[in-house]
Amino acid sequence: MYAVIKTGGKQYRVAAGDVVKVEKLAGEEGKEVIFNEVLALGDTIGNPLVAGASVKATILKQAKDAKVIIFKKKRRQNYRRKNGHRQSITLVKITDVCGK
Repeated sequence: MYAVIKTGGKQYRVAAGDVVKVEKLAGEEGKEVIFNEVLALGDTIGNPLVAGASVKATILKQAKDAKVIIFKKKRRQNYRRKNGHRQSITLVKITDVCGK
């Protein structure tokens, strides 16, 4: 059984046992989080959410993602700007997909 959940402005297709990298969630390692915004559960598609469905997960790690380099340049203007960004992420392991 799989589910499509929404968190951090993105949608993820998850099943029990999956390890997913999502935007930073509050909580420390080992804590359980519950995703209530379930958009689809198996063949059932919500309108907009599936009633009574939730996904339980455990926080594995609070970390930072790989660095993204932002480089801006305007030719013949001697204009160059280099910047970097590392997004804070949370690794979660899906423990249970609960339906109706």
